[in-house]
Amino acid sequence: MSCQDYILNAREKERQAAMSTTTLYDTDLYAWTQEQAHLLRQGQLAELDIVNLVEELEDMGKSQQRQLESRLVILLAHLLKWRYQPDKRLRSWEATLRVQRIQLRKLLKQNPSLRSQLAEFIVDAYEQAINLAWAETGLVFETFPPVCPFSAHEILDEAPNPQEQ
Repeated sequence: MSCQDYILNAREKERQAAMSTTTLYDTDLYAWTQEQAHLLRQGQLAELDIVNLVEELEDMGKSQQRQLESRLVILLAHLLKWRYQPDKRLRSWEATLRVQRIQLRKLLKQNPSLRSQLAEFIVDAYEQAINLAWAETGLVFETFPPVCPFSAHEILDEAPNPQEQ
């Protein structure tokens, strides 16, 4: 086999491997993740599906952001309900407040870099929380302040009893 034939064969094998990996990514994400982990452990970096690996890594980070915002929406909506409907307070609302606070603190502990963006997430989540609280309470939309009335400390800290808010 000539040197040129060897190079052409090697390139063709690389192309087929890349196509195979991409196809696996498209058809069985779990199998693809296992294959990529195996390739990394074996140090077979040239065989990795870099394009999709980068995309998946970015998506992992974004999923943490989405989880943070989702939990904030639920917590803020319940804080609004608790504050603006004191006569309809339910034990389940208090349980939701407690659980969401615990989960938010855990999420921030596992992803400390998200804490630097917390104020921005609160602003974004508050807009959704107003709509949720409005839909669930039947109160006039203008009942709720246009800007979040809760500090980050009040939102995350378990110490203040929801009855005091």
